[in-house]
Amino acid sequence: MKLRLLSALAVLGTFTAAAVVMTAQGPGSQSSSTVAKPKKKADSTPEEETQPVIPSKLSKKATAELEPESGATFKTDSSLVTVDVAVLDNKGNFIPNIPKGNFRILEDNVPQNLSTFSMGQAPMTLGLVVEFSNAFQRMYGSGWYQTLSTAYGFLETLKKDDYCAIIAYDMRPEILTDFTNDRSKWQEAMQRLRIPAFSEANLYDTLIDTTDRMQKIEGRKAVLVLTSGIDTFSKVTYDKTRKQLQENGVPVYVIGLLQTARELADARGGMGSIQRLDFLQADNAMKTFAKETGGQAYFPRFQGELPNIFASIQQSLRNQYTLGYSPSNTARDGKFRKLKVELVNPATGEPLPIKDEKGKLIKYQILAKAGYTAPRAVE
Repeated sequence: MKLRLLSALAVLGTFTAAAVVMTAQGPGSQSSSTVAKPKKKADSTPEEETQPVIPSKLSKKATAELEPESGATFKTDSSLVTVDVAVLDNKGNFIPNIPKGNFRILEDNVPQNLSTFSMGQAPMTLGLVVEFSNAFQRMYGSGWYQTLSTAYGFLETLKKDDYCAIIAYDMRPEILTDFTNDRSKWQEAMQRLRIPAFSEANLYDTLIDTTDRMQKIEGRKAVLVLTSGIDTFSKVTYDKTRKQLQENGVPVYVIGLLQTARELADARGGMGSIQRLDFLQADNAMKTFAKETGGQAYFPRFQGELPNIFASIQQSLRNQYTLGYSPSNTARDGKFRKLKVELVNPATGEPLPIKDEKGKLIKYQILAKAGYTAPRAVE
């Protein structure tokens, strides 16, 4: 069952009225001296003679003088591109207090001038997408248990001001609960995940449907996908999904399921070369979706890895730098523009080294969306 949205139609009406007041005097047998008569021209005062004549309507010449040479136009070339950036160390922890001058944004390899800069924490808006297919989540199987325990475990880490929608998918996505911060609604939604219905898993369709709904949401937002990565027969292809996710600009975080089961099956000879290749391609697709949208992909083999993964996702989403700039390329051509965020030494332009508390250099990664689509000119 797919959520259908109803739209309301507004009806505008106009009402005009005119009134004509007429007065009349009955006929008399004799004329009366009280009947008003028009004054003679000699009776008019000098002030009245000097008053200009007020026309009853504008002449064509006067109308032409009041009208502008062309119709009114409203045009603005101002635009602001905002980029949410997370800088994480090699343990997935957020690195705070990096000055504005150390950030550099390249749009199509052209450096941009930052106009806004901020850092802080904020509530999250999440779309939790859960694969629940009879192919990998048979009731009481290992995939069924791992899927439900991962979903329940992540929901427990959310705070009271966080909003979350839960979407399950097999043949098609089903919204179990819309965006809410009511934990009872989350629990009711999860209770519906008991017996899978279909063996298909249309992941790409679900990702596009979810990010389409979330692209206009303000603030910190992301999609967290619990999936095997396998897509059976979505209507859209991998290439179209990749392009659409970039345009929607919603970070995609992935937790890959069935990693241990795959390793055990492969070690026992239960997986053929084609099936093994399918899973490897699925993992690469999930890594690509996450990287190009500014998210991350995790592939845990043990249940004990999940708390650190949940903490890493929270660090990435709650603590972010928000950078804003007006593009030097002002063309409104609707084309996709690549973005790259770097940390540099402003004096030399070289990559910025970051050290830990003991003075040792640490590796870090920068999470940001790969680009955006420029607006089109309104004709």
